[in-house]
Amino acid sequence: MNFIVNILSLGIPFSVALLIASLGEMFNQRAGVFNLGCEGIMAMGAFLGMLVPYSIGQGGPTPGMYNVLGLALAMVVGALFGIFFAFVVVTFRAPQGIAGIGLQMFGVGTAGTLFRHFIGGTQSVPGIGNLPIPGLSKIPFLGPVFFSHNVLVYLAFLFVPLAWYILFKTPWGLRVRAVGTNPRAADSIGIQVNRVRYQALAVGGALAGLAGAYLSLAQVKMFSDEIIAGRGFIAVALVYFGHWHPVKIMGGALLFSLAQALQLAIQGQGINFPYEFAVMLPYVLVIIVLAFSRESQLLGPTSLGKPFNREKRI
Repeated sequence: MNFIVNILSLGIPFSVALLIASLGEMFNQRAGVFNLGCEGIMAMGAFLGMLVPYSIGQGGPTPGMYNVLGLALAMVVGALFGIFFAFVVVTFRAPQGIAGIGLQMFGVGTAGTLFRHFIGGTQSVPGIGNLPIPGLSKIPFLGPVFFSHNVLVYLAFLFVPLAWYILFKTPWGLRVRAVGTNPRAADSIGIQVNRVRYQALAVGGALAGLAGAYLSLAQVKMFSDEIIAGRGFIAVALVYFGHWHPVKIMGGALLFSLAQALQLAIQGQGINFPYEFAVMLPYVLVIIVLAFSRESQLLGPTSLGKPFNREKRI
């Protein structure tokens, strides 16, 4: 029983960065733009998130305030990166895949360079501690699994119904889905396609920045060049796996993270299992699941990856 509790209690917080980044990427793709630069935005968010409490919050009277400032800075810069990406692929209609890889390399490289310039080496920060929910955290099995995490874990799972409501129950969500499905029809009824795509990319960038800051402030409480470790690309894949639906994306994030927690638990228990295969397990699982997700070709936004040119009528 303890083995299962350990896997679940590790897997749920492991899923948070993926979940937040995937929800942001969902808005991007629902608007018709896929952003392979998510990894770079997450790296910048991770660095900036820990820079504020490390630089000005060490020993301060209210360390929690500096954590909030770090999260806010990560989201603002992430939104700016999203707007910059929109400028490249929406306004100038650059190929989204190539532009995304360029943004990924730029973000990761810039974060690493600034880290070495301002901090110099591996440094830890107090970060965001756990906040067990009174009463609920004492429930056997359920308490340590669901109610003994930091506040960002609880907020991340609240983002799921919020994202669903925004996407399917608000006028803005309708516009996002319209420009990703048939931008020319949306344009014909007065929806400003490029503006909506700019907005969606800003939202996606802000959430990617927050996901990165979660890693450096709440999960590992430090920054390193490898802190993102491919999570940005996994987040893009999880949107396909989840068929562009928040609840299904949450399921994919949990599936990947529980596999990651399982491989850590296997190593911790000293089970005779090759270490390399244990590390590969979460990534192989995602590839297998995507290979059998044939419905993604039918359920995805039909204009995903296609630039919109108002002057071109064919």
